[in-house]
Amino acid sequence: MRVLAAMSGGVDSAVAAARAVDAGHDVVGVHMALSRNRDQFRTGSRGCCSIEDAGDARRAADVIGIPYYVWDLSERFEETVVADFLAEYAAGRTPNPCVRCNEHIKFEALLDKAVALGFDAVCTGHYARIVRSDGAPPELHRARDAAKDQSYVLAVMGPERLARAMFPLGDATSKDEVRAEAAERGLSVSAKPDSYDICFVADGDTRGFLRDRLGSQPGPIVDAAGEVLGTHDGTYGYTIGQRKGLAIGRPAADGKPRYVLSIEPVTSTVVVGSADDLDVGLIRAGSGVWFAGDHADGDWFDCAVQVRAHGEAVAVRARALRDGGIEVDVTAGSYRLQGVAAGQSLVLYDDSQVLAQATVDATTPAVRA
Repeated sequence: MRVLAAMSGGVDSAVAAARAVDAGHDVVGVHMALSRNRDQFRTGSRGCCSIEDAGDARRAADVIGIPYYVWDLSERFEETVVADFLAEYAAGRTPNPCVRCNEHIKFEALLDKAVALGFDAVCTGHYARIVRSDGAPPELHRARDAAKDQSYVLAVMGPERLARAMFPLGDATSKDEVRAEAAERGLSVSAKPDSYDICFVADGDTRGFLRDRLGSQPGPIVDAAGEVLGTHDGTYGYTIGQRKGLAIGRPAADGKPRYVLSIEPVTSTVVVGSADDLDVGLIRAGSGVWFAGDHADGDWFDCAVQVRAHGEAVAVRARALRDGGIEVDVTAGSYRLQGVAAGQSLVLYDDSQVLAQATVDATTPAVRA
């Protein structure tokens, strides 16, 4: 197959491209320039898309022996991923930009351009497995290394785009294995630090980034009874379940920590309360993407749900809604799920297999006896 390998300049994408070559594919490397104002160097492990990253990707492609190009997708990235990030926070929601990047950039803009140029698939360094069988849609599964699994942020792509994807690192036993392989291949990125946090907020100051883009929008911090406890510069600086950085002058009456319970951007109000008030009973998510059946009958079925990239999947029951959404009953299991925010990605699993993905719209508190 003709394969386009997305090369970020990191060790994972470099080894993935090399493995695709070893598998006998005709591979071309491409680095996506996503930032409009790329720095010469990265800030430690933060950020991406620097000129340094593009150079690292080029050197890796040279060692592997494949053609290499840089594609400028910065305008598309700004119009989709960054714009969505700002709009969601302004609306009091909590977005996951990695999910949106996979949806709009890697497996939409990049994949569509690759197909138009005659490529059969896009190869990335994500840790996830694709299980294929004759006559059946491809299945998305967790990576062999659970600690590195990225199926959660990939689930948004859906089965049609999954059919044109390759994840050569899905069966890797550990990141150490990948780094060792990179060193053996002579790839200079073998010891390069992993990037983390939000790639377009290179200094890690998400609140500062939002304040610069959205401006100061002061308002009150109140308890469930409406008593004003403090003030803030913008609701976008908070997310459901947040404990740190509330800047509340006095402790709660019971002496226990307070957490963000809700965000009301229209009135610029942040509501705080106890940890018990974060318990979720029911989750409503919209625009479901199904990998394994559409469950059009609307019947409840047992599964597991994950609502954070590095969160634990907990046993629940779920059902498809007629409007295309998904409803999840958390009380059906024995685990507590707390602090789920609108805007988060919700992924359903059956053991290691991804069943569906949707974006959280609303939650209902758990009713405690």
